[in-house]
Amino acid sequence: MGRLVRVPKVVQADMSIAGVLEGMMQGGAPGHHQPPTIIVADTYLERLGKYVPAELLAFTIFINAILEQAIRTGGTKAAMGGLPITIVGAAAVIAAAIMTPIYVWYVREDGDAWIVNAIMSTLAFPFWAYALGAVAFTDYFDGNLAAILLASFTVFSGLVTPLVPRAKKPAKPAKAPMDLPRLVEPLAS
Repeated sequence: MGRLVRVPKVVQADMSIAGVLEGMMQGGAPGHHQPPTIIVADTYLERLGKYVPAELLAFTIFINAILEQAIRTGGTKAAMGGLPITIVGAAAVIAAAIMTPIYVWYVREDGDAWIVNAIMSTLAFPFWAYALGAVAFTDYFDGNLAAILLASFTVFSGLVTPLVPRAKKPAKPAKAPMDLPRLVEPLAS
């Protein structure tokens, strides 16, 4: 199992177990049947987990802990570098949201649907950051709303499945150059 949702694959079922499906095949001569194809893809629950931008959320939690400490010691007017803490928190959330698709691209492997992952993880990030109580949302935070938003997004995000790649069309054979009749006979020298 990879870190990212995989592109669904169409595979031929392995019928190498002698005699197991012999009597179950309908039509055609025995041994002359097309093996069934199946689509191998991540399940709904696997997609739910893989769309969560966990590494970037860990970064946000770390930064948020520092910012919350600054608010506890400095009060509501606390600042860092002359900027209010909520502005610094918003900058951290925006930076992490921008880094989400870049990180997904960086950890991708062959067969990953990394574009779908990047989109879904980037969309998921603000919901998770809000639910985790990021300092950027201090003035607007409501725990009940956070739970409803996160649960709703998570339930629907699992429905997003990468498309099964289309079968490649066989290459058309190159046409042979057409012989044109000679319109002018060569001059005899």
